[in-house]
Amino acid sequence: MKKLLLIPLFFLLAVSGRAASADTLTVRVNGMRCAECGHKVKTALRRNPGVGPLEFNYERRTVKIAYDPLQTNADSIYSLLEATGRYKAKPYDPNEVIRRGYGQRIDDMHCQKCYDRISQRLYQIEGMDSVASHLDKHYIFIRYDANRTSKAEIRSLLNKIGYTPCNYYTSPKISWFYFLLPAEQANKETEEQVLAIDGVEDVNINTTRHTMAITFFNDEITAEALQKAISDAGIKATLPKPHECKEEK
Repeated sequence: MKKLLLIPLFFLLAVSGRAASADTLTVRVNGMRCAECGHKVKTALRRNPGVGPLEFNYERRTVKIAYDPLQTNADSIYSLLEATGRYKAKPYDPNEVIRRGYGQRIDDMHCQKCYDRISQRLYQIEGMDSVASHLDKHYIFIRYDANRTSKAEIRSLLNKIGYTPCNYYTSPKISWFYFLLPAEQANKETEEQVLAIDGVEDVNINTTRHTMAITFFNDEITAEALQKAISDAGIKATLPKPHECKEEK
């Protein structure tokens, strides 16, 4: 009986010993730009039975790979990615400058003073490279070092200083909405509800200002259909009155 009890105990110790000996490797994959690319990278890596959990960062184009050194090694992992052609990898350098750029639509950025306030605060973020304004279209273009900051950190700051950014693209298929919300609905739950609507690409709610900004594909959903979907979800979103800027320009 004691021998039978020792068998599963030995098995558990062996498994935990192997888990404790797991190594990690972080690589840069320049061709990996989105979740679909990430899925292809994951499929390639899973061909190696020694590869364990994967952690993706699409801004940095990195994958943190846990692997069992008893079954595989770094050279084998690099070879798997090399064989894909597009997703070749190199070692990740945390000191490298990884420049990224993207646009943010900010409907509550009304004048030059608004932009000056925004740019002054953004330049205080470590890793900020440049900020350019397009006031007539209510958007800014931001360049930053993805090894020092992130889109999430930048958006958080913009929300904190009183603005409500959402993703901006130059495509004619993209449109935007800016709403006011009741205080009790200016929360993450409402954000997730709206993001689940077909055709919606991005949602951001400023929980302090009680405002909501939306980016949507107008070839997938019309403005009227989007407003109806929001209303049908029980969200009491209203369009703001035309803004009259009281600040001196």
